[in-house]
Amino acid sequence: MKTRGSAARRRVLILGAGGHGRVVLDILLQAGQYEVLGFLDNNRDIQSRRVDGLVVHGSISDLERLARELDLDGAIIAIGDNGARRGLARQIEQAGIELVNAVHPSATIAYNATLGRNVVVAAGVVVCANCQIGDSVILNTGCIVDHQTMIGEGSHICPGVRIAGRVKVEPGVFVGIGATIVPKVTLGCESIIGAGAVVIDDIPPMATAVGVPARPIKAASASEEVAAMLLPADV
Repeated sequence: MKTRGSAARRRVLILGAGGHGRVVLDILLQAGQYEVLGFLDNNRDIQSRRVDGLVVHGSISDLERLARELDLDGAIIAIGDNGARRGLARQIEQAGIELVNAVHPSATIAYNATLGRNVVVAAGVVVCANCQIGDSVILNTGCIVDHQTMIGEGSHICPGVRIAGRVKVEPGVFVGIGATIVPKVTLGCESIIGAGAVVIDDIPPMATAVGVPARPIKAASASEEVAAMLLPADV
């Protein structure tokens, strides 16, 4: 393994070269904390090609080998699917590879807020006092997380979401674009909140809730109109 000077930036790979991967790349480049060596992606059609100027070195299963070959310091997972992101993060940590965060320099994060690992904080995000952001969370463009709110592992808070104070977001929750969550409610594990919904009561685990005010629906019988209210999973 080669020796690098103390002033050298830490070297990382991005896992996932889709739309979200490009957002993560931009965040890392804007922040300037890491040297981004490229992407890994399981889509064979883009392997060995360039995405936004950086090479897709291979599949995600190549990470351990490339960590040695490229003298890698860490990686970040840029996969929109909550379950896939959480599961992969645990595999990577078991392999002893560090997961890093991507925090856009325009984000505002309170001094006493805490961030886990493998967290993406996009442009314009506001995280207020005493918030706890779990591992593998995505705080997407311009969302607001107010004081003393907890965001559980592997959740995705989409662009423009407004979460009030003392909200509990359990692991794996997906909050659609532009939704509003009033104070002191709980979003149950792996629930889905539709785009533009206004949540004024607790949402049960695994439920899909849409509307103003938001009400749980049965996902299996959701109409096309309801489906259109939900942000696609590939973001």
